[in-house]
Amino acid sequence: MKATRLIAAFLLLTFSLSAATLKLHSRQRIQDVADKSKFVTAEKTLHWKAKDTALVICDMWAKHWCAGATGRVGEMAPRMNAVVEAARKKGCLIIHCPSGAMKLYVDTPMRKLAMGAPKVKTKIPLQNWCYLDKKHEAALPIDDSDGGCDCQPQCSTKNKMDRHQVAAVKIKPGDAITDSAEAYYLMKQRGIKNVIVMGVHTNMCVLGRPFSIRQMVYQKQNVLLMRDLTDTMYNPRKRPFVSHFRGTDLVIEHIEKYWCPTITSADFVGGKPLKFKGDK
Repeated sequence: MKATRLIAAFLLLTFSLSAATLKLHSRQRIQDVADKSKFVTAEKTLHWKAKDTALVICDMWAKHWCAGATGRVGEMAPRMNAVVEAARKKGCLIIHCPSGAMKLYVDTPMRKLAMGAPKVKTKIPLQNWCYLDKKHEAALPIDDSDGGCDCQPQCSTKNKMDRHQVAAVKIKPGDAITDSAEAYYLMKQRGIKNVIVMGVHTNMCVLGRPFSIRQMVYQKQNVLLMRDLTDTMYNPRKRPFVSHFRGTDLVIEHIEKYWCPTITSADFVGGKPLKFKGDK
């Protein structure tokens, strides 16, 4: 009798996970019909099946060469982990992508899971880095040509980094670890069409990495950026001479115009979206 109850509970849990739906409040910017030089905000509620959805965590390294960037990763990490926990329980696939750190995870089941996904042919070639696409988007609204460190004095790009994923964002059995197009192969293997990207940095890796926004859009995935769990590399002493956090907002607006809608962590954990301590 006890075994029967256990089997029934397992089947109920399996059914609940397979049927779990994510209710996501998306925001996008679309061209104004009357004046195509302008964009208007459009909001839409999306209902995605959790089992058809992957969360991609981009470059949440334990230590960046820029101290300011490292600090903001630390601020984001607890909230991001809460989102990941909630998504995992609903049945989403969690893909951790700490670029350049694959040797650090080579013997883990999570790394082996990604490596085991069979390669697939794609109509649009998979790219190791997706650069700014002048056919698809305008120039970025910020000047990040100096590397984007907002510290004074600026940090050296030669500073030692720790490319482990920040410890506060937990990696658990059933998750995957990769920093390449393996992420897309794994999605195809599992029939996943929906991708939610979070992490750093919005103007660089979040757009350009082989597992991130431009690539996923090219491959016809349904893509969302979690806009409160991201950060830019932007120095406010460079164009357009706004605060670091306003610079992030501008890049998010760019993504909403040219690449994909955005959501916030509130869709997974409730409450208010994350706001950085320094964002006044």
